[in-house]
Amino acid sequence: MNRYELTYIIDTGLEETVRKELIEKFSGIIRQNGGEVEKVDETWGKRRLAYPINDMLEGYYVMVTFQSEGDLPREVERNLEINESILRYLIIKQVEKKHSVKPRPIRAAAPAVPPPDEESPAELSETERTTPVTEDIASTQDAAAETPIAEDTPAVEDSPMAEDSTVTEEPAVVDPSADLAADAAVAQVLPETSAE
Repeated sequence: MNRYELTYIIDTGLEETVRKELIEKFSGIIRQNGGEVEKVDETWGKRRLAYPINDMLEGYYVMVTFQSEGDLPREVERNLEINESILRYLIIKQVEKKHSVKPRPIRAAAPAVPPPDEESPAELSETERTTPVTEDIASTQDAAAETPIAEDTPAVEDSPMAEDSTVTEEPAVVDPSADLAADAAVAQVLPETSAE
């Protein structure tokens, strides 16, 4: 037998006695067709719908958990569709997870290890605490200045722009007759290549 969960919404215009009879009717359909009703849950009760259904803004929610064979949910759905007091319904087959993987063994927590050879600020001497940070920066800059530069990269003095820093470009003079002559030469070459 499979386990199912049925949730349906009833019209709130129905009186309480009619609503109870409707809930009992669907539970009876499940029992008559060989199913076993485990639980009927009405705790959601009357709620506002997410969107209007048949011009109704509220509905009464009912959730039924039952066990049955695989053909019973179709019969229940058929009866739910026929009834005009049911706004929406949903039947879900509940699948039980089977654990085929062995659980991992529980590991013991590793003891907390203090950081290696670092002194806490309380253990530093008075001079070490008051030493300005600029000394560390200066030593870093000295080390950077001592690192050799690769011979592949040209130095600023070797660049051609370093010799003459006052280079000025003259505006290019455009000769319109030269452009026309070039266009004519191209026009002569193209028909010859296309004929071949």
